[in-house]
Amino acid sequence: MGRFDMPDADTLRAREKLVLDHIHDEGRQDWDDVLATFPHPYYELVATMTVHDGEAAVRGYWDATRGAFPDQDHEIISLRHSADAVIVEFWLMGTHRGPLNGIPPTGGRFRVRMSAYFIFDEEENLVSERVYFDRLTMFTQLLGGLNLRNPRNWPWVIRALRGMAAMGANPDPRLLNTTPPEL
Repeated sequence: MGRFDMPDADTLRAREKLVLDHIHDEGRQDWDDVLATFPHPYYELVATMTVHDGEAAVRGYWDATRGAFPDQDHEIISLRHSADAVIVEFWLMGTHRGPLNGIPPTGGRFRVRMSAYFIFDEEENLVSERVYFDRLTMFTQLLGGLNLRNPRNWPWVIRALRGMAAMGANPDPRLLNTTPPEL
């Protein structure tokens, strides 16, 4: 199939159902059902330049993020199809109840607009979920409830800044070493 060839409507419907089931199961935190949507679980988080490759790595990612945001959920904004992907724009929301990459919990809520590319191979297997978001927006919302003029909060802010700086400090080479497409 070429770059400009779209799959037939039945293929697009099947992809869309799989992606919507995947998103729904993530919201319910039914990890076995989410894993069943992949032959090999694989997430790329572009904002933090991290890759979670394989079941153990993906479960570790879920444990860390749902430990930090136990009520994390999605609100779909739009869904589109491309020749090899389903593209979903959504709001991600949650309450910061546990540490995240060294950022201590704030108890604050966040709501960040994101997009995810659910990429399919030639056999119509979901091979990757590639997520784009603005981590500074999330961080700003989590800090929003703190009185930054109060010196007692400064040690917390320093720990949070260190945690934020650590995200993406060791970018995964799979996200750096890209090959330009043949256009």
